[in-house]
Amino acid sequence: MDHTDLFGESLTVARTLIAAAVILLTILAARATEPLEFKIGYLRTEKPRAAISLVQVPAENNGLAGAQAAINDNNTTGKFLDQHFTLDEVKLKDGEDPAAAASGLADRGASIVLADLPADALLRAADAGRAHGQVFFNVGAPDERLRENDCRANVIHTAPSRAMLADALAQYLAWKQWRRWFLVVGSHEPDKLYADALRHAATRFGAKIVGEKVFEDTGGSRRSDTGVVQVQRQIPVFTQQLPAYDVLVAADESEVFAGYLPYRTWDPRPVAGSAGLVPTSWDASNDQWGATQMQDRFIREFKRPMTALDMQAWTAVRMIGESAAHKRVNDPKALLDFMKSPDFALAAFKGQKLTLRDWNLQLRQPILLTDGRTIVSVSPQEGFMHQFSELDTLGYDRSESKCKL
Repeated sequence: MDHTDLFGESLTVARTLIAAAVILLTILAARATEPLEFKIGYLRTEKPRAAISLVQVPAENNGLAGAQAAINDNNTTGKFLDQHFTLDEVKLKDGEDPAAAASGLADRGASIVLADLPADALLRAADAGRAHGQVFFNVGAPDERLRENDCRANVIHTAPSRAMLADALAQYLAWKQWRRWFLVVGSHEPDKLYADALRHAATRFGAKIVGEKVFEDTGGSRRSDTGVVQVQRQIPVFTQQLPAYDVLVAADESEVFAGYLPYRTWDPRPVAGSAGLVPTSWDASNDQWGATQMQDRFIREFKRPMTALDMQAWTAVRMIGESAAHKRVNDPKALLDFMKSPDFALAAFKGQKLTLRDWNLQLRQPILLTDGRTIVSVSPQEGFMHQFSELDTLGYDRSESKCKL
């Protein structure tokens, strides 16, 4: 072998060693790079933990636990994508300013905020956050006006609206041919808003409200002050001498009376709405489409079943994680733009991919109908067609919307 060959072989070896060193340095540099951080705020008010039934009193971490479960899910995937997600909770006390709380979260680096707030507080927080470039996820408020006249371009809604819930129930009652409704409405403002949604759904799907009655809240205990004997006497009298009806529909978001209606009405009729057959975004009895795996994992981690509010918060954080995995940036505007695009879809154990309505930023989703022990049905019901998505038969469609983003 002459000197030229030796020189050539040495040069080749040197080049190989240099290339290997460059690859090694690149890998080491990549490992040394800090992961992309996503700090998500969770803004909520202190709520009274009360219900008619002791077994339905909400946990102190209701909603928050769902968000934390999704943070864990995002971080499982984030290990492979060099992304890391954290949750920063702020709980507002009576009289505290939601706008100031939103600004405080922005100062701490939370450019995306989950909000479990009443409608007015949510709007104040979102308007303040707009100056900081924050994007909000409404995980709790069902108010129609947040998706209509008071919609905001920086507020996504994973909580279904009252219209979506009412339409889901109305579709099933129409399928059952239970078209004559008697409507019982609570005396609080949320009850009246839910009643409005039920009236709209009745008109939309061919039901007739044959009569209405108001159940006045006299300020007593949510649970019966005098026991089941008194309730057993009171409810039949309250529901006596009603016009002929197929189903009694209750609007009682305030949890004052609806839980007392099943099995106690004067006539042997089913109850729906706020008790009996209830429309909801999630229920602990859901065991379809892989939901058992989700339910078991949640129970192991938090020692309780997963609620609708938990699922709405989980969905919001997973939407963020899904968008971050595709875009590889922590810019909230870029993530929001992706969520609004046709490329976005989220699997959420409901049998269909969830997508975002670009005209009002409401998440399309099936609605479960539960009796408290099992899933009775899922809406949209078979036969209710739509030119774009059957999920758009639930709630206000594009042509009906008053939202101007």
